Amino acid sequence: MKKFKKVLPIMMAAAITCTGIPMVAQADSSKVVTLGANLSEEQKTSMYDYFGTSADKVETIEVTNADERKYMEGIASEAQIGTRTYSCSYVEPTASGGIQVKVANLTFVTSSMIASTLTTSGVENCNVVAASPIEVSGTGALTGIMMAYETASGETLNEDQKATATEELITTGELADAVGQQEATDLMNEVKGEVIEEGLTDPSEIQDAVNDAAEKYNITLTQEQMDKITALMESISQYDYDVKAFKETLDNLAGKEEGFFAKIWESIKGVFTGGSDDGGIINGTNDDALGADAIIDSTLDSVKDAANEAKEEGFWDKVVNFFKNLFGGDDADKEEDAESEDVDKDQDADSEQNSDTEDPDASTLDDADTDDGSVDDGTTDMDDTDSNTADTPSSDASGTPSDEPSFGDPAQNSEAAQ
Repeated sequence: MKKFKKVLPIMMAAAITCTGIPMVAQADSSKVVTLGANLSEEQKTSMYDYFGTSADKVETIEVTNADERKYMEGIASEAQIGTRTYSCSYVEPTASGGIQVKVANLTFVTSSMIASTLTTSGVENCNVVAASPIEVSGTGALTGIMMAYETASGETLNEDQKATATEELITTGELADAVGQQEATDLMNEVKGEVIEEGLTDPSEIQDAVNDAAEKYNITLTQEQMDKITALMESISQYDYDVKAFKETLDNLAGKEEGFFAKIWESIKGVFTGGSDDGGIINGTNDDALGADAIIDSTLDSVKDAANEAKEEGFWDKVVNFFKNLFGGDDADKEEDAESEDVDKDQDADSEQNSDTEDPDASTLDDADTDDGSVDDGTTDMDDTDSNTADTPSSDASGTPSDEPSFGDPAQNSEAAQ
């Protein structure tokens, strides 16, 4: 335990330096960029610049409106699907850490929405940057991300799951228009978490979970919204998921302590074992490339918020306990702590006893010292009394939307883009 206490400050210093860094990329995977087919050459160049890479360093896939329609038709409206594609993505599969997402200039979808829906598609661990050189809805961004992930990882995702993920993104976005983006994301993640972790498949149980989540977040759902969410969750419940990876992503999105602490540990391991050299693609973006008015958000923001909670009482105790448990802090630690406390108590008792049994003469000697260093001879006279009274010191008290430019104008909708 004493060794742990000595090492902890070093580990925490490393953690503070590295916290929020996405996980290390898999050695056998590549990084893939997708570009919207309707981008100009200048816009394509600006997206490489924003991603912090270039065409000769990554594999590039062009995503068309037909690609988006493959998953969105029958789920999204024509206005949401649009006729042009501007959304782009940069995808890096990772070995662990769940899903982290950063988005720029996407107004209908958020980083949290994309991260959560990717879990539905079957993706478990990856870093994603989704962006556009102009403000778009981002409804079609998920299509390009899934295409990039399959190419980069060599893994083929289930087609039905990809369609369900797209349905989830549209449903969450529509709910966000009614109740707010954060509220919609929280509700959907709450219900999906219970469905997957508890293995709910019965429609009535799923509807109860939806009701409970709505009550928890103080959201009033219409019957149509209730039915749509319940049906979506029934579809999600049909598939098998890695519960641990799924839960890790939800913890990332919520900024929960377990996700935060896990990142501290992964970051520390990276420092001492020579892990990631650049912190992942999310940390390599060039936000200036999109201008000062770009709309940007990241799932890493929740981790930063958790770090800011370090000022709150008891937070660092939780950090210490996390590392104690990580290094096998069990009954042996408790016994050692108890022994240390006993030793401290014995030392305090000895100190008090020594204080109580001091030589009375020595005490008298201290009290009787005069300013000139002479010692009172023990006799009492008027002069001595006056002198001692005068020399006695006085007491001193001190004491933290739209791939579509617009959904409102039918004429403009015909030229809308993802």
